[in-house]
Amino acid sequence: MVAAPGYLRLLEGTRLPRVAPVRQRFEVADAGDPAEAVRRAMAGAECAGRIRPGMSVALTVGSRGVAALEQLVPAIVSQLRAGGAEPFIVPAMGSHGGATAEGQIGVLAKLGITEQSAGCPIRSSMETVELGRLDNGMPVRIDRFAQEADGIVLFNRIKPHTSFRHANESGLVKMLAIGLGKQSGAETCHAWGADCLGPLIVEMARVKLERAPVLFGIATIENACDRLSEVVVLPPEGMIEAERPLLERAMRNLPRLPLGPLDAPLATGPLDVLVVDEVGKEFAGTGMDPNITGRASTASLKLGPDISRIAVLDVSERSAGNANGVARADVITDRLFDAFDREAVYANCLTSNTLVSGALPVAMPDDRSAVLAAIKTCGARNPDRITLLRIPNSLHLEYLLASEAMLDSLAARPGIEILGAAEPMEFDGAGNLDHRLWERLHR
Repeated sequence: MVAAPGYLRLLEGTRLPRVAPVRQRFEVADAGDPAEAVRRAMAGAECAGRIRPGMSVALTVGSRGVAALEQLVPAIVSQLRAGGAEPFIVPAMGSHGGATAEGQIGVLAKLGITEQSAGCPIRSSMETVELGRLDNGMPVRIDRFAQEADGIVLFNRIKPHTSFRHANESGLVKMLAIGLGKQSGAETCHAWGADCLGPLIVEMARVKLERAPVLFGIATIENACDRLSEVVVLPPEGMIEAERPLLERAMRNLPRLPLGPLDAPLATGPLDVLVVDEVGKEFAGTGMDPNITGRASTASLKLGPDISRIAVLDVSERSAGNANGVARADVITDRLFDAFDREAVYANCLTSNTLVSGALPVAMPDDRSAVLAAIKTCGARNPDRITLLRIPNSLHLEYLLASEAMLDSLAARPGIEILGAAEPMEFDGAGNLDHRLWERLHR
């Protein structure tokens, strides 16, 4: 048996708070059946009529865990085939998947997208062609397979970005500028840092909309419960401007921690400890969304709550070791440390010029010691009144656990239901929490 690290003795005497299950009820709009939502959106869009029989059409699919992705992609493929097109999927994810063609196919498979599930071929390559140059001399590059197709259909979720604020953030414009730029194009967009990213993706997208065979874009918006809220089809003409009010709706739809005024766009205020069960690319590009945690990888982005300590316990299976952004935590577990895939993470960091995202926090042997380390070092003046929240990830915030000290204020908060009495945090013989708790709460 391996001896316990000596530093664990420094956690002796640190008390764990009792916690209770809590449910947040968000106002949500639901699009219903994803396939039917796609059919309705395309039927009502004049630009969808640009599909012609025999056309080869490149459909972009990215690396994010888009709500209903496994239903949306085959539904779009089916609609394109119904118009007589011969669709194929292009992985449009910049440098993700270790910046390799095979790795990007693997990312899609982790998200449930394969040639069999989608009903069409996947053509993955890191090869790009140059379409021109910006006024500043930067090359504008696009995936070769997409550029050589008869048409391109952009598909992406619209959502606030995790590293910058701009009129266009994550969505069709960014997919066109960075996702379809592959590693070389993504690196160019990030070259001047996050402060310039918003204006650059717009400039890049304008060139591509003029010189690439973009037929239209299919954008989705999600509600606060990570379900499909809207499907919108946008023509290439005016796409950049048309996406902007959709981003505003997506911002209003974000889930949030139950902190601060309800009418504020994001949660605000102090919290001693946040325990996050998992980070992963399907939850946010930075593993955990700074719009939720208040911890961004760029100093220029100030947002969200003021959390003293964040403990992250694992990286999701779908993210396959890509724990990019876990540096924004203060403490992790040895389990996460061992799963950390430097090949995938460093490809992201070197492409985005954000080296801090590849750093690793203090690693503790198990969940219990990680939580204790966060509590011990959070600076709380009254150890018996620790404010602590535990969440499954930064995307799914309907159910969470809250420390006993928070329950009175939460009970008085609109939309909050306390689901049970506060009980001690329970760990198994290996010192780990029960991560199946969230499935039981959803039943």
